[in-house]
Amino acid sequence: MIDAAVVECFRRARSILFITGAGLSADSGLPTYRGIGGLYDGGVTPEGFAIEDALSGTMLRARPEICWKYLLQIESACRGARPNRAHEVIAAFEADRPGVWVLTQNVDGFHRAAGSKNVIEIHGEVSTLLCTRCAWTERRADWAGLVTPPLCPSCGAPVRPNVVLFGEMLPHAAMRTYTRVLQAGFDLVVSIGTTSVFPYIAGPVVEARKAEIPTVEINPGDTEVSHLVHHRVRLGAAVALEAIWAALRSADPA
Repeated sequence: MIDAAVVECFRRARSILFITGAGLSADSGLPTYRGIGGLYDGGVTPEGFAIEDALSGTMLRARPEICWKYLLQIESACRGARPNRAHEVIAAFEADRPGVWVLTQNVDGFHRAAGSKNVIEIHGEVSTLLCTRCAWTERRADWAGLVTPPLCPSCGAPVRPNVVLFGEMLPHAAMRTYTRVLQAGFDLVVSIGTTSVFPYIAGPVVEARKAEIPTVEINPGDTEVSHLVHHRVRLGAAVALEAIWAALRSADPA
């Protein structure tokens, strides 16, 4: 099922960068946003907006009811879901190797829930709400019963989730960690469940390929980096990572 060369890449690597997208959480019951069967594969909402416009900072300010409609769609897809075996295997790699990091676009918080600590949540995390004017903030287990678009109970200003919307800057703290971690380098870069449409997601794969650092893509479909990686695994994340982990464990000395 898994090419021996792929398993060997993982066996040799002491430092691994896992770059993850919505496809990693698909086995938790969450939809992907683009790609095969993607939630937004068509790209246009019933209101006639491109999904990137509907989920933008500009839309949140101008027509918060539209933006919140699709924010709620994303959050409700996460509601009640749990990390899957893919998240668990990545956390197990971090526990087993000294230099494992996760760069994730996902806002579901599943990597940390599964036990990973070295996580760059480059797009934020959906469970925290922030006021757009004052210092009010609230962490919620879910958004059930939330009146939308919500207003701050302290000052009455619009409320938003702690996520990066289209057209917004990436969070400074996450970007500082991103830069520091990438400068340190890795023995292996693994792209999982992402179409890699953003430069900061495709970039580590591009740079690793230039430096002839092994690269692996785990994705059933074609992506922006498929033509660059050394090895492709055309499987879902949980199946592929479990098979790789099992192959490594079976090869360990008794």
